[in-house]
Amino acid sequence: MSIIAHALAPIAATLATLFAVGAARAEPLSLERNGSFFVGGKMAEIDGKAMMVGHMYVEYMVPSKRTHPYPIIFVHGGLRTGNNFTGTFDGGEGWAQYFVRQGYAVYIVDQVGRGRSPIIEQAYGPAKMGDVRGVQKRYAQEEKYKLWPQAHLHTPFPGGGEMDDPWVMQLSASQAVEIVDFHKQQELNRDALVALVDKIGPSIILGHSQAGAFLWPVADARPQAIKAILGIEPNGPPVRAVDFIGAPDWFKYGDVSLSYGVSDVPLTYSPPVKDGSELKFVQQDKAEGDGLVRCYEQAAPARQLTNLRDIPTLVLTSEASYHAPYDHCTVNYLRQAGVKPTFIKLADLGIHGDSHVLMLEKNSAKIAEVIAKWLDTALPAPAK
Repeated sequence: MSIIAHALAPIAATLATLFAVGAARAEPLSLERNGSFFVGGKMAEIDGKAMMVGHMYVEYMVPSKRTHPYPIIFVHGGLRTGNNFTGTFDGGEGWAQYFVRQGYAVYIVDQVGRGRSPIIEQAYGPAKMGDVRGVQKRYAQEEKYKLWPQAHLHTPFPGGGEMDDPWVMQLSASQAVEIVDFHKQQELNRDALVALVDKIGPSIILGHSQAGAFLWPVADARPQAIKAILGIEPNGPPVRAVDFIGAPDWFKYGDVSLSYGVSDVPLTYSPPVKDGSELKFVQQDKAEGDGLVRCYEQAAPARQLTNLRDIPTLVLTSEASYHAPYDHCTVNYLRQAGVKPTFIKLADLGIHGDSHVLMLEKNSAKIAEVIAKWLDTALPAPAK
């Protein structure tokens, strides 16, 4: 055995054990059909070559016993792909399979320029790869780095958190190259997701993290077709970005990153605006509680997001995530603009300690159950 193989053998053995345990958790899925396709995009002439650009890869599963009329579209976050929803790193099932078992059809995308939706720098601009040390600071060992006030509460991480831990290696390996320009990402993914909704019909859309900025423009463009919005720690906070710098100040407020409040691409406001610069924002004089940022909101009188106000909307936040200091700002902004989001803080339900990658941690199925119960209330399944 080589030196490298000898060094990797314990990790391989651990992974094999984890996967064997995870795989034994549930009965086989019963599907009517599953497959994949591409949606959106167009042909373009670039550098003397004909290229397909703007397209999005979509994987789908339809259960044999479908009990809910509206499928769920799963949109992953930054530096990630759709595999965040198709399995956990201990070999267990992901949220996609969970909801199939609840009777939903599911569509899992790779964002434009990510994963199986190939990156085309000639069309999208420069691409970047994240530093995997961010996995430790934000997900695996956030309680060690303590960059935000709630980080010390983190508990449900499946592994030990070190760089050579099998779970950390799986999470690091799942990182994917992405488009540098976040505004461009929002434009491209809005258009591709709208094309997906037009193809499959009325749907529920679930967005995690970065994808939160896509949720609102898609629903704004198709308010009759989007039957519910599930914002799982959606991109934020509104208007200005926040950096985490640790105690004692914790937060550093950045420049305007979401010129339309919760997105950087146009949204329909009433009274209307021709450009995001017409929106006027103010910051709270003081935070609403310990460990929370001072939110930005519209200056009164607030314009209304008329296309979103009748869509059932959920914002869900875990206890120890870096979103814990500011997801209430997203809720406040939406409410001020006439939307009626339900705000679920997992800690209020006795679910403690999760990080931002809550769909991958040890209690991920319990969190999926919370979302499913909310959907049962917001969109009751029709009688047979």
